[in-house]
Amino acid sequence: MRLVYLSPVSWSSFEQRPHKFVRWYHLRTQAPVLWIDPYPARFPRISDWERVRKQLALTYPTEQIPPWLSIIRPRALPIEPLPGLAQFNRVLWTGIVAEVSRFIGSGDAMIVCGKPSLLALDILAKFSRHCSMYDAMDDFPSFHRGLAKRALCTREMQLIARVDTLWASSRKLVHRLSKQRSDVQLVPNGLDPALLPVPRRRTIVRASPVVFGYVGTMAAWFDWDIIFALARARPQDRIRLVGPLEVGPNRSLPSNIELHPPVPHALALQIMNEFDVGLIPFKRNSLTDSVDPIKYYEYRALGVPVLSTDFGEMASRKNMPGVHLIDVSRNLADTASRAVADTTALDTAFAKRHSWEAVFDAARLN
Repeated sequence: MRLVYLSPVSWSSFEQRPHKFVRWYHLRTQAPVLWIDPYPARFPRISDWERVRKQLALTYPTEQIPPWLSIIRPRALPIEPLPGLAQFNRVLWTGIVAEVSRFIGSGDAMIVCGKPSLLALDILAKFSRHCSMYDAMDDFPSFHRGLAKRALCTREMQLIARVDTLWASSRKLVHRLSKQRSDVQLVPNGLDPALLPVPRRRTIVRASPVVFGYVGTMAAWFDWDIIFALARARPQDRIRLVGPLEVGPNRSLPSNIELHPPVPHALALQIMNEFDVGLIPFKRNSLTDSVDPIKYYEYRALGVPVLSTDFGEMASRKNMPGVHLIDVSRNLADTASRAVADTTALDTAFAKRHSWEAVFDAARLN
């Protein structure tokens, strides 16, 4: 059964759940996949222009595209939230619908939507006889405001009503979506064991400096206050932050905080492996309430103790081995010290249990 996948992220982006899903699907079925990149589904912001410029210049080298994968990059005006005007984009999508039709042919297909959009709804309506699924991996409406948020809420409700199968990546998402449908499946995130370096042997850290590290995007959800508080509590140690800086701190960094640029995933995992403690310092708000951070799985698979705020799925891991949650009512220095002294034995089966293949194999597609 061929797969049509409407992705929330572009194929060229850092490999995430969508990439892992289509790779798993092809591995299990040997079927070809048609990947449809996302398009602007909200009004533009000034910060978008540099990203758009890079996207327009983007080409996919042949060696980066598996032979079983085809990619469509939709064109669209950023007017989807506007009632009526969004219909203009349908003119630009005529070729996409035709290409999907050619790809499916006379056989059966699975249509998977990774994000609510008008194009997703159009394709589901056009090819309604085929199996369909919505994989809710974020609380997408929470990333928007005003008219854009209301429009996305409406699109998501329509999408949920139309698909055969409904997945959600966190308990919070399951709870929210189950108000509309009772058959939501919890399908958490996972990791790719093939990318993991050999975990280094860990002992109680006694000498300074201890390395507290974070690899990932630093955006609106990143809690700089926690980072500065940790820097004050552990002045003799290093805090190493690696990744894209979208929202920086509003003050100068102390000398024990290091900022490093983003690196490829395989190198990021090698860097994680050198951390004494892995950080997940996210704010607790509507953006993070539904998040199941992949970093948690990667830290634990490497045997790295985790020091995290109690947001999203992390809040439910309070008593999990190797996890230390920051409680604002308690002394951060004490919590950090417990994480540093954590000698939880490496669970060698953790990576296999939480691999993307194991996660998707355990779920029901239709």
